[in-house]
Amino acid sequence: MTLLLAHVSDLHLDGTAHTTERAQRTVDYLRGLSRTPDALLVTGDIADHAAAEEYREAARLLDLPFPVLVCPGNHDGRAMMREAMLGEEPSEEAFNRVHEVAGATVLACDSTVPGQDGGHLDAATLMWINETLSALPGRGPALLALHHPPVRVHHPLPDSMRLDNADDLAGLLHAHPRVAGILVGHAHTGGATTFAGRPLLLAPGVTWTLRMPWEGEPATNRDQPPGVAFHVLEEDHRLTTHFRAVV
Repeated sequence: MTLLLAHVSDLHLDGTAHTTERAQRTVDYLRGLSRTPDALLVTGDIADHAAAEEYREAARLLDLPFPVLVCPGNHDGRAMMREAMLGEEPSEEAFNRVHEVAGATVLACDSTVPGQDGGHLDAATLMWINETLSALPGRGPALLALHHPPVRVHHPLPDSMRLDNADDLAGLLHAHPRVAGILVGHAHTGGATTFAGRPLLLAPGVTWTLRMPWEGEPATNRDQPPGVAFHVLEEDHRLTTHFRAVV
């Protein structure tokens, strides 16, 4: 097996021409690839105000000829995301989903805390991750996706609202060697580091890009092109990532 997973994050759709154009440019780029991705992963902050019209726009933009896997971010609302974007019954329950894609398993996890910007994996979600991974057959690789990075990314803005119980997640992952990597958003910058002995990959932002402290002010750049990460996961659990700007 070889999984090709496209990964974007932080569309922050708000009804403005700026966000719509950047999101449309990104999905047009994905549609035009010579090889169709096995799936697109969107790691949160799909909407900016969790409004119904923002999720309806997301549903239109993300109507792609391959599966779209989503998890919520701190700007999203669980109930409205389910109802207006996915056509499901509204619910405030944690949004945790498991997907089988091209011989691999992707766990899309809810790290959001309603009304807060920071992230937390509650006890029920940690239990769900553990039980889901334990029940998987064979030895095929898995990926874990969530919005909030569990480590510092070396910018005071995302670092002030990252996952607050990273040790709980790390302890859980040590029991599950089939997890080949962790995929996150929230930071609005493409990046790579490690967590619990695995690669941790940050998706670039679609709506705007975070400028790192050594790049100077302002902290955000609304003119830099949207970005996409491409993750290639092989049967031996090797994970390779390429970052691309969508010009």
